[in-house]
Amino acid sequence: NCIGGKDSLKCPNCYRIYGIFKGDQPDGTFQHRLSNSQCSGYNCKTIEIGYRFPNRGYQGTSRTAYLPNNDEGNRVLRMLKIAFDRRLLFTVGTSVTTGQTNCVVWNGIHHKTSQSGGTSSWGYPDPTYFSRVKEELAVKGVYEIDIHLAKVI
Repeated sequence: NCIGGKDSLKCPNCYRIYGIFKGDQPDGTFQHRLSNSQCSGYNCKTIEIGYRFPNRGYQGTSRTAYLPNNDEGNRVLRMLKIAFDRRLLFTVGTSVTTGQTNCVVWNGIHHKTSQSGGTSSWGYPDPTYFSRVKEELAVKGVYEIDIHLAKVI
């Protein structure tokens, strides 16, 4: 029952995004590098993603996330970069973990912030992580096809 993006960027029936949705993420940086360490359950190097947000009228933050350096990890890396460029990964709000207000927080797209420890430690192994993160990205209008349409990384 999709009625498309007639009056807005998101269909009110199926929630599909039409067009390019931009978020309210504050100014920051996205960097990535390869590490010789491994994510639990993967026999390959690790992609480390570094996010940095300075204090600017709100509490900034630095976050590090991890992906295995395989085909799936590299696709998700490119999708995360697109989401970052569209200002969708972070927002300014209240921290769920600390209760601090007016600070940079995650914005609904889960990241692995540990290379081990499993799901209870926000780490690997997590056999459903890639499908879940792609679903979360799709809710924000970032799809695998966007990798081919955008020149990223």
